[in-house]
Amino acid sequence: MIKLYYSPRTRAVRPRWLLEEMGLPYELIRLNLNDFSQSQPNYLEIHPHGAVPALVDGDLTLIESGAICMYLADQYAEKNLAPPVGSHLRPYYLQWMFYCPGTFEGPFTQLFQQTRGLPEAERSPVLAEKARIDFQEVIQLIEKSLQGKEFLLGDTFSAADIMLGHSLLNAKRYQMLHNVPHLEAYLARLEARPARQRANQD
Repeated sequence: MIKLYYSPRTRAVRPRWLLEEMGLPYELIRLNLNDFSQSQPNYLEIHPHGAVPALVDGDLTLIESGAICMYLADQYAEKNLAPPVGSHLRPYYLQWMFYCPGTFEGPFTQLFQQTRGLPEAERSPVLAEKARIDFQEVIQLIEKSLQGKEFLLGDTFSAADIMLGHSLLNAKRYQMLHNVPHLEAYLARLEARPARQRANQD
């Protein structure tokens, strides 16, 4: 059986959400990051950095939420959570899978740190303004891309919606989204999905 090493409110929600969408049986192994259980030697053999998520599927051990989601979507292709190789949608699927860690998360994390995450004395107004500009550029592209679409790939829900949607929902939770009606409607559709709701049951 698939094993997912997990802690709530982390990137581990992504593969859990995907597994719920797929309806695959899996064992959820919860780690309490507050008591440093992720730093125990037995877990460091699974994830050398002591982070989550990590996935074990038979003889395979895999880290990184994006890699795990891509692996699951392709390995269990019959669940239709990724366009097959050769599909005209496949390149766009790959684009959005990589857009999240490659383009979205940098300005999102910087803006969060400079406005909320860091103690006020450690924040930089200059870095905050730069992050705000970069973040708005990213958000406006996503808003434009969602016009006339239910999901990132059109009418087809995919692992890309989980990958990027998870981060966008965090941005919504921290009230970082403004004047983006297409994006707000998209996130409402994601939040309404039963699999998403199950994946957020701590």
